[in-house]
Amino acid sequence: MEDFEEKVKISEAMDTTDVDQNSSSSSRLQIVSLLRQFLAVQQRRAEAYAKLKKGFTELGDSAYQQLCNEITVEFSDCSKEVLALESTFLSPDYCRNDLASLLRSVQVQEKQKLHLTATVQVLKKAGRPSERLVSHENCKFRNQHECVHVHEITEAAGTEEAEADAEYDNAMKEAIQGVQDAVTTINEHLEEVRYEIAALEEN
Repeated sequence: MEDFEEKVKISEAMDTTDVDQNSSSSSRLQIVSLLRQFLAVQQRRAEAYAKLKKGFTELGDSAYQQLCNEITVEFSDCSKEVLALESTFLSPDYCRNDLASLLRSVQVQEKQKLHLTATVQVLKKAGRPSERLVSHENCKFRNQHECVHVHEITEAAGTEEAEADAEYDNAMKEAIQGVQDAVTTINEHLEEVRYEIAALEEN
């Protein structure tokens, strides 16, 4: 009789172990699936940036504005999806604060990247102060063009223009460097996500 009870206990213990392993395996697969969803969102963001860059160089003002509106909606949708994934990782079902924190860091960098990308495009559109096109709407035309933009070139005016150009160049350089830094950090975080997926799939 004791022998039989011992076998039942061992059998029950094995069943419990199997359940734990199955549940652990299922949980790992779910985490992998969520991380893959996150990588898919990042892919959508990359494609949106490519469209934005192409549109900036190829489209007229109104078509580009329309594209910006569409891209804004796309970025907003992407952010919502990542926030949902982040809160899933924070939930009691997963308790993966490390992954939630990783996604949060990417969100912060993406926001910075978008802001600085917009800054670069605004600066490019405006052009360097000394190279901006002049409108001749207010000029007089008698026998010939009397340009209101012709000023005597003074040292002060030259210095002012050089300072404006230097300020523009610095702003452009800072924004471009900021975009590059954000991209580097985002790529490092994405690499961490890929490592996590590989580690979970190995187990």
